Amino acid sequence: MGALYMGNKPIIKVDSKVCIVMEQMIRLLHDCGLPMEDVDFINCDGKTMNKLLLEANPRMTLFTGSSKVADKLAVDLKGRIKLEDAGFDWKILGPDVQEVDYVAWVCDQDAYACSGQKCSAQSILFMHENWSASSLLRQMNDLAARRKLHDLTIGPVLTIGLSPRKHILAKMVTVAVSGVDDIGKQCMGLQHEEMLEHMNKLLQISGSKLLFGGEALENHSIPPIYGAIKPTAVFVPLEEILKDNNYELVTREIFGPFQIITDYKNDQLPMVLDALERMHAHLSAAVVSNDSLFLQEVIGKSVNGTTYAGLRARTTGAPQNHWFGPAGDPRGAGIGTPEAIKLVWSCHREIIYDVGPLPQHWETPPSS
Repeated sequence: MGALYMGNKPIIKVDSKVCIVMEQMIRLLHDCGLPMEDVDFINCDGKTMNKLLLEANPRMTLFTGSSKVADKLAVDLKGRIKLEDAGFDWKILGPDVQEVDYVAWVCDQDAYACSGQKCSAQSILFMHENWSASSLLRQMNDLAARRKLHDLTIGPVLTIGLSPRKHILAKMVTVAVSGVDDIGKQCMGLQHEEMLEHMNKLLQISGSKLLFGGEALENHSIPPIYGAIKPTAVFVPLEEILKDNNYELVTREIFGPFQIITDYKNDQLPMVLDALERMHAHLSAAVVSNDSLFLQEVIGKSVNGTTYAGLRARTTGAPQNHWFGPAGDPRGAGIGTPEAIKLVWSCHREIIYDVGPLPQHWETPPSS
């Protein structure tokens, strides 16, 4: 839509497994009055789309997908690309425990609404030890247990990818203008056995434990190419997360109902900040606290495209007038705000008019 707002005609290419989602969206737009010639929709494999992009030489491409393919396209298109990247999105609960019911509900929504298939979904929760002593985890467990397949409060993971890099990305609607999804198994739908295998690797880390979930959904006819697991949370000790041989595994983004939970003490906040800094993509984050000094410490030493701060902070559910996009990469694409749309779908232009008239009796001035 940002492309259309700026007067561009987009070509849309999405993941072949879920292209029906975008097709129905376009049909809805046509029904609402969008001229049929304003958007082109293409279904093809990744290699074909890559060839089309090279031959078409587009002025701009917005890509949402694997970081591996994004890096390839950045070279192929000579930098004429913006990336609406994903991130391993974090939430920190500060030392001031209050409104536990509300915070637990927001954590459940951030991690498991839409079956966790949101690039802003809560991937890891750092809770101060004061929260560990509260009823937070019990309430999160109870809220997760309410989610059922019959009312779609939990459901199949339509697309998911396990990347060899520090982040993983796959989406229901993967590309806003044009993109490539031919990256082998990285964008294949993960069977629930594979997601559970990832969980089991995490549980091999010293001190780790399953907090809740960790089982496949039952009594359904979901095709095996799609994942189907219960909302899952795995606790991993902070000291273990920071170890080089564990960090990449722990911060691997699962585009589904899956999160990591850990806790920290007052003197361990620098360790938490170190864990945040080492993450690959800095998209969305939340600092849940009304302690202004704590907020200042965390916000001042972390970087994200969008950070919500305060007791009601969340990672997901941003209204459309908020900026949404990654930080730390000049290719980062923002969505939502007029500024973000102009940044992605236009370029800076400046026209200076200087038409006179000249003063009467103008003479050539001396050399200067």
